Amino acid sequence: MLHLSTLVLSHFRSHKLARLTFDQRPVAIYGNNGSGKTNILEAVSLFSPGRGMRRASALDMTRRPESLGWQLQSDLVRNERIHQTKITSDKGAARRVLIDDKPVSQLALGEISRVIWLVPAMDRLWIEGAEGRRRFLDRITLSFFPSHAEASLNYEKAMRERNKLLKEQIRDAHWYRAIELQMAQTSIEIHTARMRALDLIQNAQDTATTEFPAAQLTLEQSEGDMPTLVDDLKSALEESRFRDMAAGRTLVGPHRTDMIGVFQRKGVLAKDCSTGEQKALLISMILANARALKDQIGAAPLVLLDEVSAHLDNQRRAALYQEICDLGAQAWMTGTEIDVFHELGDRAQAIHVTDADGLSHCTQHESCLI
Repeated sequence: MLHLSTLVLSHFRSHKLARLTFDQRPVAIYGNNGSGKTNILEAVSLFSPGRGMRRASALDMTRRPESLGWQLQSDLVRNERIHQTKITSDKGAARRVLIDDKPVSQLALGEISRVIWLVPAMDRLWIEGAEGRRRFLDRITLSFFPSHAEASLNYEKAMRERNKLLKEQIRDAHWYRAIELQMAQTSIEIHTARMRALDLIQNAQDTATTEFPAAQLTLEQSEGDMPTLVDDLKSALEESRFRDMAAGRTLVGPHRTDMIGVFQRKGVLAKDCSTGEQKALLISMILANARALKDQIGAAPLVLLDEVSAHLDNQRRAALYQEICDLGAQAWMTGTEIDVFHELGDRAQAIHVTDADGLSHCTQHESCLI
């Protein structure tokens, strides 16, 4: 079992100081819009590699007007072992992670904690640009393979260096060889990890008993098929130099990948489905992600669901809660009213978040039957 048994927010967003304690059950967070519910979810999302569910800078997360920096603390419990985890940022400086009072890397944090989420901004995932779908896919991939973050960062750094050469119209091949080799090597790592993650998601969907529809998922490249060997991709980058020079950017590689979803039972592209069907497909993928992770690491991840219940009918909402409880996941869910969590009853704990003059206050309850 993976869960937070404590959570302390200090000068984080609208929370000046909040000290919260939990058991292993799901957490229902309710309160008016703007009261600070989603800020708690964002804090939990930072207990995983990356920039969190809002992708905000450390400076943006600090409470105003004090601007003193912020701190998050938690007793993170995984399989009965407690990891005292602290994440800090001093006046907008880069985040620092400490586990049991020792500074650690984002990769080390990812080996202990796994966090996945679904937020309202993702509702348009299937109908907007490929960048959002790549980011969604990379979060899924990162949840399975924490080293995916390092490969992605190395690739992006090398691509920025290559793009600079392209914009400066550098034609000497010598300048490109080492960069393109690094890009080719990391590209294959990224693509392989993404494909493995999709296989895990697909299998988890196909083998589950669930009320939510399965999504058939594939990867497509905007410029032909993605090479699967380092030498082939290195050659593709070499051959594309003059075309890339004209464009001023790299046109070959995993940054050009798109994730295509199909409503499996109907055979309809996700982008052509109704809004409700698109949401159901996303929920199905998040639940599949959680099930596959539980099989992989022996513990369900922390699951963050922001305002997800408000968009479901009573049957689907009850089904979602049942699947979360069956998973044994500590899911963190938000809603404006406690009534949307009524079906959870005493299977979940609750937090009422209120706001006064821009300052959030939290009141905890033992169940959703308030």
